[in-house]
Amino acid sequence: MRFSSVFVSVLAGLIVAGCASKPKPVTSLSADRPITAASYQADEPLIFRPKEPKAEYENNYSSNHGLAGRTIYASSIRDIKLRNKEVILTFDDGPAPGKTERVLNALDQHGIKATFLMVGQMAKANPALAKRVAQQGHAIGSHTYNHDNLAKQSFSSAIDNIRRGERAVRAATGSEVAFFRFPYLSHTSKLRDHLASRGTVVLDVDVDSKDYFKVSPAHVVEQTMKRLHAKGSGIILLHDLHNRTATMLPTLLRRLKADGYKVVNLQPSRGAGGAVALLDN
Repeated sequence: MRFSSVFVSVLAGLIVAGCASKPKPVTSLSADRPITAASYQADEPLIFRPKEPKAEYENNYSSNHGLAGRTIYASSIRDIKLRNKEVILTFDDGPAPGKTERVLNALDQHGIKATFLMVGQMAKANPALAKRVAQQGHAIGSHTYNHDNLAKQSFSSAIDNIRRGERAVRAATGSEVAFFRFPYLSHTSKLRDHLASRGTVVLDVDVDSKDYFKVSPAHVVEQTMKRLHAKGSGIILLHDLHNRTATMLPTLLRRLKADGYKVVNLQPSRGAGGAVALLDN
């Protein structure tokens, strides 16, 4: 079905409104302490089924000491072990015309790769843009079909939403959809266990840029760097849905480089069947 520009505008507005009023995740953590793999497992240990292979690492630091770091191949959140001053850039809620292209251009200028967690409806509405993201070598993940809060749905409804999102993103990108992030970071242990058992890597957040608030691009940069300095490394949450994110990204990347950080290229583990093989199981 072809989507009109009116529909896409309405959908983008709904997602922006949802992100700006992020409900408290279903955890004991506060809004200023995003969910991380370590903090979640400390509260509710996960059972990973089946046992995944260890992550593969590829040391590919550029000879000119640029921003691009190594590649990590992951089949589980436990495979993502970052060293000091290593970050993974993740972008939620897109693809969004007029913004995602600018994000891609900024990343390309530094020769770095990010992970894009796409909303199924957005990918379906903008297939050419979604495909461009994949063709440029960025990792692809899903963010449900319509950005619903899955913790407020029945288990079966939540799984259906996840699968519809994966199918839409895979159809638009032609790429493996091995990663996933819960909208609003709102999850249940049952959903996480299910996703782990089928080979989907759930990405949590270490540094929330909070670019969904109506603040200046410069403020987003300063607050993101402040939170990152406190952590030392981590997965950074950004959104390619917002103009302020596309505007501030070149400055953020220059700051990361100047402060000695490396952007890790996250990719699905080689040889792992992952979410594609188990998409409809």
